[in-house]
Amino acid sequence: MTLLTASIIDNVVNIIGSLYQPGMEIYSLIGIFLTILALRDKPYMLIGLFFTRKFKRAENQHKYAVCIPARNEEAVIANLIASIHKQDYPQELITIFVVADNCTDNTAKIARENGAICYERFNDQEKTKGFALKYLFERIQEDYGTDSFEGYFIFDSDNLLKKDYISRMNDSFDAGEKIITSYRATKNFTESWIASTYALHWLRSIRYYHRARSFLHLATNIQGTGFLFSNEIVKNGWKYTSLTEDRALTADCVVDGYEISYNDEAIFYDEQPVNLKVALRQRLRWSKGHLLAFAESGWGLFRNIFIDRNTQRYDQDKWYDYLWRTIRHRFMSYDTFAQLVPKNIVNLSRWIVLKLILYPCACYQLGIENVHILYNETYLSTIIRSIFGNITVSTDPGVEAYFMCLVITIWARLFYRVCKYFVNIWVAVYLFVIEYRRIMKISIWKKILYCFTWPIFDIIGRYTQYLALFMKVEWKPIPHKSKITIDDIAKEQENA
Repeated sequence: MTLLTASIIDNVVNIIGSLYQPGMEIYSLIGIFLTILALRDKPYMLIGLFFTRKFKRAENQHKYAVCIPARNEEAVIANLIASIHKQDYPQELITIFVVADNCTDNTAKIARENGAICYERFNDQEKTKGFALKYLFERIQEDYGTDSFEGYFIFDSDNLLKKDYISRMNDSFDAGEKIITSYRATKNFTESWIASTYALHWLRSIRYYHRARSFLHLATNIQGTGFLFSNEIVKNGWKYTSLTEDRALTADCVVDGYEISYNDEAIFYDEQPVNLKVALRQRLRWSKGHLLAFAESGWGLFRNIFIDRNTQRYDQDKWYDYLWRTIRHRFMSYDTFAQLVPKNIVNLSRWIVLKLILYPCACYQLGIENVHILYNETYLSTIIRSIFGNITVSTDPGVEAYFMCLVITIWARLFYRVCKYFVNIWVAVYLFVIEYRRIMKISIWKKILYCFTWPIFDIIGRYTQYLALFMKVEWKPIPHKSKITIDDIAKEQENA
């Protein structure tokens, strides 16, 4: 390397290093923004531990349509329809619609044989579940009129409904709720450790978010299946066709001022992936859909926090009536916006810029003086420091300082993630304890295993979100093969 080249590199590194202090200020401002977005998390967790909204038994029985998008689901579609027929709700008030979407098996035939109205759709270009639902609602409008049904349920073909599911959801609907989601249990919890991570994820959503938001009359989030909405939501048809139509529906409804409630007594059962390759593919689709939903709806939600154009003002309102409604609507917008912000990507980006680019260059300029190797505030680092004391590193300015800084920064990041992994194990312990009445019988050894494998769910979510930034993702169906019926689940619960 010539002296001229070395001088140029030295100047460039010094210039970059000089940006470290202003970079720290921006880093801190972004950190404050992310902290504000996370302020609601711990109160939700605490409220969800003790409270959820209760609904009194309905005075009226409403007329519903059950909508089931299905692609090559001949193995499970009959079991779902059977569980609908076994509901303790009047069957004359339930109409089952199936859209057999690009099927190459006997899904349509089996659906019709079991009493469903089935439409077949073939379109190789528009493949998402949202497009299947769009087609189904177009057919319902043509043949029946969407106003013929007061509300619409959405289920995946692998779902099973507890006997009183529709009755309990009707309690919420009769109470005036326009959009309601429900308790998502898992029918194949013990089939693999991968299935168990999904099962615990849905339970975490219930305890950390659904219960509290419903109790506070806010808007929780729709999660793909097991929800009911009023016909007014689809008065202009179904328009949510992205990779994650549930996130788009949630965001749109919140922007329009709808409360999204949750019924803790309405239980349905879901089949989770058991194959790692399938799980990775699904999580990558979720991550891509998350980013697209933020791009499509983020600005509208953020604007609603400050400019509320959707809350109605009525002539009979007292001064505080409208004030309360607009505050609630603005908070729901903030809450949903906070969910959609891709915080993992924001955090990684600011870490790369400040810690991997600016900070090593600053160390090249100034050297390293008594930098703590374990400077993050985690339980594990606190324990290690209490045993071994503060381990510090010092070196003079120059190339050695640059590379030493890189090593320490990457090490600190990895150590922090390992610490978070072990802390996250306690989430699974909490869920097994608090939800023990509703979780199927599982041996203590499997529970211990699942507690240790559970944090992998969030690790996969983090890295698929990074990949989703750069990858083109297509919607592909998740195979369902479970033969479990609602009667099998009922017998297991009776014997527990």
